[in-house]
Amino acid sequence: MGDRRWLHPGAWWVWALGLAAAASRTTNPLLLLLIITAAAVVVSARRPDAPWARSFGFFVRLGLIVIVVRVAVQVLFGAEIGTTVLIELPGIGLPTWLAGVRLGGDLTLESLLMALYDGLRLATILICVGAANSLASPTRLLKSVPAALYELGVSVVVTLTFTPQLVADVDRLATARRLRGRKTSGPRAIAGAAIPVLEGALERSVMLAAAMDSRGYGRRGTVSASARRTSSMLLLGGLVAACIGAYGLVSADAPVLLGLPMLGLGIAVAVSGVWLAGRASVRTSYRPDPWRAPEWLVSGAGVVAAGTFALAGWLAMPGLAASVDPPAWPQLPLLALAGVLIAMTPALTASPLPLSAVPPPRAPRTPRTPRSPVEVTA
Repeated sequence: MGDRRWLHPGAWWVWALGLAAAASRTTNPLLLLLIITAAAVVVSARRPDAPWARSFGFFVRLGLIVIVVRVAVQVLFGAEIGTTVLIELPGIGLPTWLAGVRLGGDLTLESLLMALYDGLRLATILICVGAANSLASPTRLLKSVPAALYELGVSVVVTLTFTPQLVADVDRLATARRLRGRKTSGPRAIAGAAIPVLEGALERSVMLAAAMDSRGYGRRGTVSASARRTSSMLLLGGLVAACIGAYGLVSADAPVLLGLPMLGLGIAVAVSGVWLAGRASVRTSYRPDPWRAPEWLVSGAGVVAAGTFALAGWLAMPGLAASVDPPAWPQLPLLALAGVLIAMTPALTASPLPLSAVPPPRAPRTPRTPRSPVEVTA
């Protein structure tokens, strides 16, 4: 099992982004549901007892909303796909200068399946991001940001702490309303809690960023102007090349051989720029998180999952794209299935949490005793 310690947050993000990249390359609902299951298994096994760790359920509900919205858009702006009519609806054809969009129209099975698969793919990507938010501490991730990227680190900490603080404030406000005997569900309760929750989450994130700035986070030493320009050019060029390479890996239409070299070149150039800029930084880190075998196993599981899906797409294996016209039961490519199974291994290979972060066991529910009838006599 290894020693009890916090896993490096960067490993969790690499694993989650690998799952998200795998989900972006398929519309097979079986594979997408398996990816969601893999993320849920790892989160349930390695989620710590912290306020920000309860954000996974929020992203699951957000994914369900995305699916509903995608299907509703398909019903409202229905594309003429397929001939299997489920519901006959009136339709209005808009002028050609509006790209010929149609309002309403018959709802076909093929168009409904296409919208459902697209919404499920986007929901799966959001759930993978939610898994990283539930497993990786935002403050520990900030400690691991290179010193040369301190400006980006302040923005990152505001972004990454907003959603976990939002979930924590929702639970806190719901508990307060429940203790006061008020309703915690319904439109009126949601409207009354929206403004305090958003304001509290944003205020805490900004306060954390201000505390970092006041403590000299990102303070730099003396460095020449030429060195600053060189490091900035290397970092910018590396990030652009890495984005092109990442798009080549994620996009199903782009050649994989173009994406991999660009991604490797971009990462190498960006790392060189960060190293050159970090030499001028005087920031120190107290007890930095180590990168050991569990980190390599966790991050490698995400990379392997993304690689298996990319290889399956490059080999044109059947099953990655679900057939909607005509509708057919989706197949399961064995290579992609193996990648999903490997993505579940962090539930076993990640280092166990410290005892202070282990969630307490749930108390067993006591059965309710039936109420005895009360006789009222005159």
